[in-house]
Amino acid sequence: MQYPVVNTKGEPAGKIDLPGEIFAKKGSLRLLAQAVRVYLSNKRHAAARVKTRGEVSGSGRKIWRQKGTGKARHGDAYAPIFVGGGVAHGPTGEQNYKMKLSKILRRKTLLLALTKKLESNELVIVEGLEDVKPKTKQVNQVIKKLAGEAKRVTLVVPENSHSLIRGARNIKGVKLLSVETLNAYDILNGGKILLLKNSLFHLKDSFFKKEKLEKREGAPEVKVKPLPKKVVRKETQRQEKTRSHQEKRNQGKKTK
Repeated sequence: MQYPVVNTKGEPAGKIDLPGEIFAKKGSLRLLAQAVRVYLSNKRHAAARVKTRGEVSGSGRKIWRQKGTGKARHGDAYAPIFVGGGVAHGPTGEQNYKMKLSKILRRKTLLLALTKKLESNELVIVEGLEDVKPKTKQVNQVIKKLAGEAKRVTLVVPENSHSLIRGARNIKGVKLLSVETLNAYDILNGGKILLLKNSLFHLKDSFFKKEKLEKREGAPEVKVKPLPKKVVRKETQRQEKTRSHQEKRNQGKKTK
């Protein structure tokens, strides 16, 4: 898939072949919604906490005598039914909102989010942005040329781009993400995505490293050590024992 590349002035600088494994992913929107729900739930902290009747400070004196008043029996004034008393079954501040998403689904949702950004024309591949001087003013001018009037911009950079990170980290509305920390929520909620040309290669290598090693010519073969003779002998005995039991069971069924 051919996709245009722009320079720091916003002018065309050629085209690049986008890997179909990343930008041609198909999937359901429910899967993306699940990934967003898991991400937001993991960011949530249990801040709410209330006091029980045992934690409310005050006197433990019995509010009135047990009999003869015509009223219900009570102890102190900090029972949950009284104003100013403790709270029954309230939040304790120890709630766990952690949710998990498998590694395969995390990868699939990220690639699906990148595909959605590509389809909606919110993906810009930039060349030469890492060569801009690490000055906030200069980097901000370049980003405005590339992103236009977008209110939110996500800049995907390699981890070793220290000068670019230093120049863009204080710009309002610009979020910096490394290739290694990408996730579906930040892509979907990131507005305009500025993807460095070098980041695209890092992204492909990080996600398809195993396939790359398998296809590499002259890759060393993995030698599997044979099992010890003792283990092989025990396994053979176990299989023979299982087979004999099965034969006896079949013979018993035939006689019946």
